[in-house]
Amino acid sequence: QVQLVESGGGLVQAGGSLRLSCAASGRTFSGYAMGWFRQAPGKEREFVAAISWSGGSTYYANSVKGRFTISRDNTKNTVYLQMNSLKPEDTAVYYCARKRNKDSGSYYVWAEYDYWGQGTQVTVSS
Repeated sequence: QVQLVESGGGLVQAGGSLRLSCAASGRTFSGYAMGWFRQAPGKEREFVAAISWSGGSTYYANSVKGRFTISRDNTKNTVYLQMNSLKPEDTAVYYCARKRNKDSGSYYVWAEYDYWGQGTQVTVSS
């Protein structure tokens, strides 16, 4: 069983920054890609960013490219999402997730991820 616990959310003014963390339990963290998704009230869950198991490849939604940075520390079983230049439209619950298949499947599709955290709220005021 894999457990993912997000932290770092909060209330921030537009233009500000937050860094989300996702701590994973279990020894299988380092062998899997990880992703961040978000869901705003009344909207579908959407892809934000993902990172390969080694950290050598990263993927971003167009809406966050250039503002958000995903990274991971396999020695700490933790994946991070640094969010800069935040906008009110970034307001959502942010979830981290583990990608199910190591070598196949899309990084951008939530159904390709099998374990999810409980989420952390990010609110950006205008």
